[in-house]
Amino acid sequence: MSSAKRTGGGAPAPHVADSHDLIRVHGARENNLKDVSIEIPKRRLTVFTGVSGSGKSSLVFNTIAAESQRLINETYSAFVQGFMPTLARPEVDVLEGLTTAIIVDQQRMGADPRSTVGTATDVNAMLRILFSRLGEPHIGPPSAYSFNTASVRASGAITVERGNKKAVKATYERTGGMCTRCEGRGSVSDIDLTQLYDDSKSLAEGAFTIPGWKSDSQWTVQVYAQSGFVDPDKPIREYTEKQLRDFLYGEPVKVKVNGVNLTYEGLIPKIQKSFLSKDKEALQPHIRAFVERAVTFTVCPECDGTRLSEGARSSKIGKISIADACAMEIRDLADWVRDLDEPSVAPLLGALRDALDSFVEIGLGYLSLDRPAGTLSGGEAQRVKMIRHLGSSLTDTTYVFDEPTIGLHPHDIQRMNDLLLRLRDKGNTVLVVEHKPEAIAIADHVVDLGPGAGTAGGTVCFEGTVEELRAGDTVTGRHLDDRAALKDTVRASTGALEIRGATTHNLQDVDVDVPLGVLCVVTGVAGSGKSSLIHGSVPAGADVVSVDQSPIKGSRRSNPATYTGLLEPIRKAFAKANGVKPALFSANSEGACPTCNGAGVIYTDLAMMAGVAAPCEDCEGKRFQPAVLEYRFGGRDISEVLAMSVAQAEEFFGSGEARTPAAHKILERLADVGLGYLTLGQPLTTLSGGERQRLKLATHMGDKGGVYVLDEPTTGLHLADVEQLLGLLDRLVDAGKSVIVIEHHQAVMAHADWIIDLGPGAGHDGGRVVFEGTPAALVADRSTLTGEHLAAYVGA
Repeated sequence: MSSAKRTGGGAPAPHVADSHDLIRVHGARENNLKDVSIEIPKRRLTVFTGVSGSGKSSLVFNTIAAESQRLINETYSAFVQGFMPTLARPEVDVLEGLTTAIIVDQQRMGADPRSTVGTATDVNAMLRILFSRLGEPHIGPPSAYSFNTASVRASGAITVERGNKKAVKATYERTGGMCTRCEGRGSVSDIDLTQLYDDSKSLAEGAFTIPGWKSDSQWTVQVYAQSGFVDPDKPIREYTEKQLRDFLYGEPVKVKVNGVNLTYEGLIPKIQKSFLSKDKEALQPHIRAFVERAVTFTVCPECDGTRLSEGARSSKIGKISIADACAMEIRDLADWVRDLDEPSVAPLLGALRDALDSFVEIGLGYLSLDRPAGTLSGGEAQRVKMIRHLGSSLTDTTYVFDEPTIGLHPHDIQRMNDLLLRLRDKGNTVLVVEHKPEAIAIADHVVDLGPGAGTAGGTVCFEGTVEELRAGDTVTGRHLDDRAALKDTVRASTGALEIRGATTHNLQDVDVDVPLGVLCVVTGVAGSGKSSLIHGSVPAGADVVSVDQSPIKGSRRSNPATYTGLLEPIRKAFAKANGVKPALFSANSEGACPTCNGAGVIYTDLAMMAGVAAPCEDCEGKRFQPAVLEYRFGGRDISEVLAMSVAQAEEFFGSGEARTPAAHKILERLADVGLGYLTLGQPLTTLSGGERQRLKLATHMGDKGGVYVLDEPTTGLHLADVEQLLGLLDRLVDAGKSVIVIEHHQAVMAHADWIIDLGPGAGHDGGRVVFEGTPAALVADRSTLTGEHLAAYVGA
């Protein structure tokens, strides 16, 4: 029964159901949050700000969105939940007023070679149905146009166990669209044998040129030499055909080497398992260089990179095959679909038009459906995920965005803002984690977390409107109106990287000289060809160190100390000081606590319910055996060192009896990129996207390259941290390095010595150099979109 009552003929009292207009969070303690309590208005756009590592993602994603998803999962039966990812209840006392959360995060799309923009958004599925109905000649059902489906034929007898068992003759046939040569990948890989061994030498003479394979003592080499399949004293080029086949492609078999049973397998499968199955970013630099030299990918000669069988390519609507449709820019494909008039498939054409128009509306009309999903930037991947929500009729839903302006030119940010406001105006709650002032400006409500990062953050410093934030005394409020000024003088280049006739992706035969010895910024709207120019066209062997946006893959055992190689000198220092083996100081090796195997926690799997992680009682979460913790260095044990922040460890290893120059050098680089607040043992799985990119940058700063290429290093950086990044870039250039930055942030553009602007538009409207020169000249010229926005930014 309603509690609404009329009072004296006036307006009725509000219905009790309309009183739930707040999301209430009380006592949130996820990651570094310090008992946060907050009220967020529903059906409004709320922006969460704060320095990197202040706890924004912990509050929005790990608390509010995670609990919403967990509660929705609990509405399914236990049987269904067994097939779903299990989610633990967040560390929070009370969460009230939650609605269904739709998360649109920065996670890159899977880099599976068969995943494309079309398959990731279901547009390919609609196209396959369209061609299976209208394509001439007709070759079969939708699966016949799918490069993920292989053709299958089978016949034989099957036994049906029902009542009286009886054998039934059955035949089965499925027509797939997969190219048989490349298996739907579009490219074929070849291993360059000359990079694996010197065929003029024998195995005994050290024929292998693979890193770490030494002929005298290495077990792997001994397996080949003593297998009996080949003569270890005979040059490889003199092997018979059978010996070479066994050497390169032999099936795994057990062999005895020096009295020990080991497995022998051919060199090619061995290399594929040892090197090619691992994440390239996780390999040591010299191994990564070897893999890049040894493996070549070429376009499949049979399907010409379309991934499709000959039958799928031959079926056409008009003169267009499904391969042609997927290769078109999406805005051109949308026009083609709009011109199709076939009443028998009218509902399908309507849905397909809406999906393609959504791509254009969100600024991704320059993509093609056959673009591999793994090649999309974080910002592009996020906007592709938004496609399915734009036309949704759902209301009273909570949309959660993680920096939706990433990878967007200032010209495109207004379009993104309009989309966020449109979602809100349909009656949805929109929660946005953001750093860009242009995106913060449209907020109805702002929540500022901080005041610092890591242990210095985790509290709510401010709640209110944008104007109140601007007047407030928080780090974000003080820096909201920051503007970098154009430099009075710029550095002179010391040389140039010559790029000639670049045609990668949409580049239109570009000739450009990228100056060396300076800070060069490459700009242009999203899709104008910046990455194609720098990542795809820089001459090989140009001594380039590239730090792109590809994610770091790390388990909960991986941490900043292991990823950067910092743990190596620390382990050696502990071992030397105590006269024991370095392996004792690794939680993944001999020093690990036997109860939890060095994880620090005991995981209990509860099937479809969230697993429980309890601190290991034997090591109290320290991950090491008690005996290992008795060994000390500089008055600290290894677990205490891993619990230090980068800033504390930098001081600890920089002087006194714990002075370790090798460790101190790595720690200095971590502090330089603004990660001084991270603890050395913090799992990589808890780091934000921006933190991971800066961790990668710190690691690569030790590489011996003359040219550094950075892809949007301001990703995930607070306004206050951009200044520190500019200082770091200056130090790199002043140290004699050449720095090339692909960037949209105007502060980085203003600070550049030289700007190369691509455009004028995206896709086939881009791919040309529209400006080369100093930032001051670009502002004065104002002939490009970048010039207009940079001029407005610096107040020119």
